[in-house]
Amino acid sequence: MTMTHPLVSTDWLAGNLDAVKIIDSSWRMPGAGVARDDYDKRHIPGAVFFDIDAIADKSTDLPHMLPAAAAFESAVGAMGVSDKDAVIVYDDAGIFSAPRVWWTFRAMGHGRVAVLDGGLKKWMAEGHSVTDAAHPVEPTNYKAAAQPDLVRDATHVRATIADGASQMIDARSAERFLGRAPEPRAGLLSGAMPNAKNTPFDVLLNTDGTMKAADALKDIFKSAGVDLGSPAITTCGSGVTAAVIALALESLGHREWSLYDGSWAEWGKEDHDRAEFPIVAG
Repeated sequence: MTMTHPLVSTDWLAGNLDAVKIIDSSWRMPGAGVARDDYDKRHIPGAVFFDIDAIADKSTDLPHMLPAAAAFESAVGAMGVSDKDAVIVYDDAGIFSAPRVWWTFRAMGHGRVAVLDGGLKKWMAEGHSVTDAAHPVEPTNYKAAAQPDLVRDATHVRATIADGASQMIDARSAERFLGRAPEPRAGLLSGAMPNAKNTPFDVLLNTDGTMKAADALKDIFKSAGVDLGSPAITTCGSGVTAAVIALALESLGHREWSLYDGSWAEWGKEDHDRAEFPIVAG
């Protein structure tokens, strides 16, 4: 199955349930409940659950960092997903955490992966079936082919701030970006990276949780000062909604993007040397 766009519709998925592997990628902010509990109550038939906090690099104190290829291979293979499968990821908010898992698969070299536009929210609103039944899986061997150009660290970001080779696009709210609202995680300062552009992820979405049309996305990026002809690095609070921006860019045919995995959870640490991790008020 050829997948030419990073988003698929609910109608498309309803007609192709048996031809793809489906992954529930729902996630909650700390203190907002456990997404797995809701998956156990209702999910799209055939879906398995991907826990972004569990399938992550455990050698760092930063949240849900990209796992090593071997760890990803083991976890995804245990879900019954192979590197040859067409994969559809969704979340129960519309488009929120699913793009993070889409990016994770892409960073592991998986090209045939897409996000369900509108997610479980739209799927259920349209009356498509859900189930609480556990999906039987047959473990398989997954072979990753890491794509390091899709991942950026603090060194890359410092270089970008210095030379302007890429645009920094921040998915956090305007109030957090401007330093007017506290960060939801303890131990982080408020503000933004120098020269970053602010495109809050939710302005890219319709009220039903779907991605806005291409012309609307272009206008939003243009109004934020984003040049769709130049390379971009996306960032946010902890690398989750940064992937929403990456998904929007990809949907517009913009291929020169990468994601700063540590995002503000790393950059904004109170104990960092501000010469190395400079902060402005947006």
